[in-house]
Amino acid sequence: MDHQPSEWDPEKRHKLSDVAHSSTSDPLISHGRHFGRTVFALCNYPSLLTNGILRLEQMEETPLEDFSTEYIKTERREHCVFKQLLDSYPGLLERLKNGSEEEILHVGELIGKGAAGARGNNTKTLKSAVLDWISPKGDVIQPHLHRNSKIDRGFNHKLTGSLLCPAGMDWTDPETKENLRSGKMLVCGDQWPIFLYAQYTYDPDDLWCGLLRSLLLAYKHVFTSPSSVEKEPKATRSGNACLHGMNCVTIASISYIATEEYKEVDQLLTWWNRQVFPTSSAAKQLVSANSALSKIRQKRLAVNRTSNLNAVSS
Repeated sequence: MDHQPSEWDPEKRHKLSDVAHSSTSDPLISHGRHFGRTVFALCNYPSLLTNGILRLEQMEETPLEDFSTEYIKTERREHCVFKQLLDSYPGLLERLKNGSEEEILHVGELIGKGAAGARGNNTKTLKSAVLDWISPKGDVIQPHLHRNSKIDRGFNHKLTGSLLCPAGMDWTDPETKENLRSGKMLVCGDQWPIFLYAQYTYDPDDLWCGLLRSLLLAYKHVFTSPSSVEKEPKATRSGNACLHGMNCVTIASISYIATEEYKEVDQLLTWWNRQVFPTSSAAKQLVSANSALSKIRQKRLAVNRTSNLNAVSS
């Protein structure tokens, strides 16, 4: 059960030893659960807080816009996440500014613990719920899928394989199916699965049509309550959205649900490489030539070029 975070009173600061016994009831852990779901899921929070405080000190003398172009590219997004974290938890900035380096790291660990716990809990509960949602009406899934295991899912099963098949590929083609199952055809993180599209329908001529509109059940399962996906909800406790005062959908929360529904190993490997080996070529994943993302970028570039030409001619 998540709890609403309380304000931090800087006059009542505790030493690290006084908070070392923090349990899952710590408001920072609870806040980390919600922040990870709605703002940024995969994050090294101790580093985020440490770098954020150092950056604030630097910005007292030099605005972020005056830093080098390369610095802005690599740091602006992180600083935006840092500011969102500060704004979402009253008193956190004072705690970080007045705290020792050890306490800053401890705060980051608590928030990170909450975010990681939320991912683990959602993965566990969705693993079973998804089977109810994808089961054919009035029928059962054949071959049988175990509710608490993912071993027999993925491309190895005809139903889950058809939903995970990248948009634009033909799952009914025996060669495509075999290449995906055997691993001969590697699926990159930007090759979005067909289940992300409404009615599992992908239109190569209208790339935004239905995109990310098939996640409503999973979204409600996580944010409003598992029973809210039913026509007659039976929940007796407040959902995560209510507990944290969430009254609107965020872009990051939609992405979080999509990630929970589609655990792409390639994406995770790229993320880890960026954290550990940032200069490695493995950390610089290229966009697949025929992916939906690639086509969206091509169309956007064409629109921008047309706009620029019109501006020049006028």
